[in-house]
Amino acid sequence: MFKTRITEMFGIKYPIIQGAMQWLSRAELVSAVSNAGGLGIIASLTFPTIKELREEIKKTKSMTDNPFAVNVTLLPTARPVNYEDYFNAAIEEGVNIIETAGRSPEPYMKLLKDAKVKVMHKVARIRDAKTAERVGVDIVTIVGFEAAGHPGMEDVASLVLIPRAVDSVKIPVVAAGGISDARGFVAALALGAEGVLMGTRFMASKECDAHPKFKEWLLQLGEADTMIIQRSIKNAERVIRTGYSQKVLEMEEKGATLEELIPMISGDRQKAAYISGDVSGAVMTAGQAVGLIYEIPSVKEIIEGIISEAKLISQRLYNMRDTA
Repeated sequence: MFKTRITEMFGIKYPIIQGAMQWLSRAELVSAVSNAGGLGIIASLTFPTIKELREEIKKTKSMTDNPFAVNVTLLPTARPVNYEDYFNAAIEEGVNIIETAGRSPEPYMKLLKDAKVKVMHKVARIRDAKTAERVGVDIVTIVGFEAAGHPGMEDVASLVLIPRAVDSVKIPVVAAGGISDARGFVAALALGAEGVLMGTRFMASKECDAHPKFKEWLLQLGEADTMIIQRSIKNAERVIRTGYSQKVLEMEEKGATLEELIPMISGDRQKAAYISGDVSGAVMTAGQAVGLIYEIPSVKEIIEGIISEAKLISQRLYNMRDTA
């Protein structure tokens, strides 16, 4: 059950994908997702050197025999980045699934296709999904407004965005944003998606390398405890509502420049918060689905729980049919 083009294309058991979450998408979490039948993804650009990325890929391979992917986000960075170096490192280490995001992967498609890797591209707009298909991407992930991180500037929720994407492209669509349990999983499939990508749900897992205080804090949050910042720099980001993130928003409303905002939204601050559990001095990302998270199970328990309950939901829906 739940076999789709994505499970066949990636060679995975279940169409459940772990979002690339900056410093949290390390070997322990990635391998746990892949071992449980999903697809784990390493976030490559959080490794300052190619050598470190290679080491993490090797570590992940030592922890799972199942497929996993490497994400390369094509956005401007604080340090000079040669994206081809990251692609080549992943390819040379035997990774055959690459996720891209941020900008069109068109300049790198020949490199990726020549290496015979499967390319999954993440977008927040329908026109970008169409572009991804046109340039040869194998799978497109559509990110709804509910999602953590960067859900785009158009504020369209998943219930509308998923079927719009499915209607607009022929390649398989992965749904992201607002999904954390079996109900969201089944709903996404019903809307035409062939898989789901979850980030916030896997943040609150035993294998996630975030401080226990941070994970326990997530359990206290509700669906209304997130907010959007960075609209002023056209890079909208959904973050947890705190005094610190509110201060960032107030700076934007007063016309703060990019140079003034950068020290406040620095990734280094977020990394330090994940390590220490002290979230008072950083913007911390989470999706609205945080309101549906009530415990911190293992990754295996999350995935097997979703699949088990999804089967029951599917049976319930089947039993509701009119047989007259």
